[in-house]
Order: sequence, then structure tokens, then C-alpha cells
Amino acid sequence: MSFLDFFRDKLKQGAPGDNGNADRGIMVFENTGEVIQAEDVLKREGWEVRVMGPPPEIQSGCDLVIEFPLIEKLNILRTLEGEGIPPLQMVPVTGPLLQPVDIFQVKDFGEYLMVRAANMKLTVEKATGTIVNISGGGCPDVPYLASAMVGKSLRDAPSPREIGHTLCGYSLQLAYEEARRRCLA
Repeated sequence: MSFLDFFRDKLKQGAPGDNGNADRGIMVFENTGEVIQAEDVLKREGWEVRVMGPPPEIQSGCDLVIEFPLIEKLNILRTLEGEGIPPLQMVPVTGPLLQPVDIFQVKDFGEYLMVRAANMKLTVEKATGTIVNISGGGCPDVPYLASAMVGKSLRDAPSPREIGHTLCGYSLQLAYEEARRRCLA
């Protein structure tokens, strides 16, 4: 069953139960580049959205979805259509099968903090804020990102989004922002 067929099927059947997220929906896009562009547009317009992993039953590689406030569905759709990046589907989160997955994991190793976003991991020495390791992903820019950032402090390291151009660079940016939030606060 294809990614889109799964959603169409769920919409026809109606997912059983309510998981407490009846006010949230997820948007499905053609590719991760569109997810990143849509997130930028929506956040710039002031909407509370977040990039998530798709529900486990429909994952097919490096997929991402955007969780959004369902009450804003029409306004968000108009905005994205105006930008030329309409989603393939906008689906209410109405049951456990459609629950998006958080892409963050944080592990405290005492002296070190590791933040994982999707498949990218960034490890920081907490006392100094120095990036000691970057790993994960499979994109061609990961070695470059690691060489540009490892050994630098979170304050001085370049932003992965400025020097990377892949899903791995985007994921590393999310890990970098979370590490900065936790270590530089």
C-alpha cells in the first residue's frame, strides 16, 4: 500500500478512538525539501507547527510530516498554495495509527549531552559547550558538517542549515538548536 493510499483509506474508514490530539493534523508532502520550505513559511507567518516523523505504519525512508493546528487548516492551505508548495494531504490526527512520531531524543551522559534529531546525533561537552562528535545520517554532506563543527563551541560553530543542504543537514540543525537551548540557557 502506498503512502497516500494509506491516508485515503484511513479517511474513508475513520480511525477508531480519539488519542487526545483531535485539534491537530498532519500534512504530507511530496518530499522532504517541501516539508522544510513549508515549515519555514508557516513559522514565518506565526503558526505553531512542528516537523515530526510520519506514523510508523507509513514510514518509507527519510519521510517527514508537519503537525499543525487543525482549526487553521484552510488558512494554512491557502498560504502554502500561494507559495507553490501545497501538501499532498492534510489529515486529522484521529487515532493511534495516525499519531506522528517525535524526532528528538536526548541522552545525558553526565559530562556530555547527546541530542538526536531523526538520524543525526550531536554530542556536546556540557561544561564548555564544545561539540565533540557528530554522527549518523547517510547524506553526502555529513563529513563536511562534522569537520566544520566538531571542536567548536555551540556559540562559535556554524549553523548546519547555512552550510548543509540535505535532510541530514536539516536534522543536524534541529539537534544543534536543541543542544544550544539546553546548554546555553
